[in-house]
Amino acid sequence: MSDRFTTMGSSFGYALSTEQRNKVLRNTYWLLALSLVPTVLGAWVGVAAGIGQMFTGGLGMILFMAIAFGFIYGIEKTKNSATGVPVLLGFTFFMGLMMSGLIAHTLGFRNGPELIMTAFGGTAGVLLVMASLATVIKRDISGLGKWLMVGVVVLLIGSVINMFVGSSAGMLAISVASIGIFSAFMLYDIKRIIDGGETNYISATLALYLDIINVFQSLLALLGIFGGERD
Repeated sequence: MSDRFTTMGSSFGYALSTEQRNKVLRNTYWLLALSLVPTVLGAWVGVAAGIGQMFTGGLGMILFMAIAFGFIYGIEKTKNSATGVPVLLGFTFFMGLMMSGLIAHTLGFRNGPELIMTAFGGTAGVLLVMASLATVIKRDISGLGKWLMVGVVVLLIGSVINMFVGSSAGMLAISVASIGIFSAFMLYDIKRIIDGGETNYISATLALYLDIINVFQSLLALLGIFGGERD
């Protein structure tokens, strides 16, 4: 969730024509769909090789953040060139590796595959609702970004604390809050594209991808807590 700090781009604006905004939005959705392929591949490799265990604990989080911020820096530096898309797809493969620990844990339940598909379907549903809302809301919601970033800071601090405390109630609260905050971020990011505040489809894809991944992980964690069936 901390990666969200680097994806807050330019403020809302109306310099682009409607045709240009639609093109950015269309390209963003296509690249977002494509980015799911290396994510799934990375998750499969991670589960098979047990790589997800590398990103558990304090040192694991530091390693994850270092690699993730390195990728995001590279994406922002190459977003206006032909290199930007491969770098973004490399990042989504890495995110699949990172999620493999949670996915492997979920697959340990008797109904693990069903929980994963339910989380995927729920995330897709949230994206559909937020995208629909973004097209009908006419008011400027640019001020929402600052409040959402405050929420991300609180979530990050809470996650670090709960890593050492190991509270199930704490994880539950963090997961629920994460779903709410990053669902709102989907609305915010899509609205930015529609209003012309984001002109680069690679940056737009990165922002939406991070929103989706955070909602998916949080949903999967909740489903594991409440719906996981042991043999």
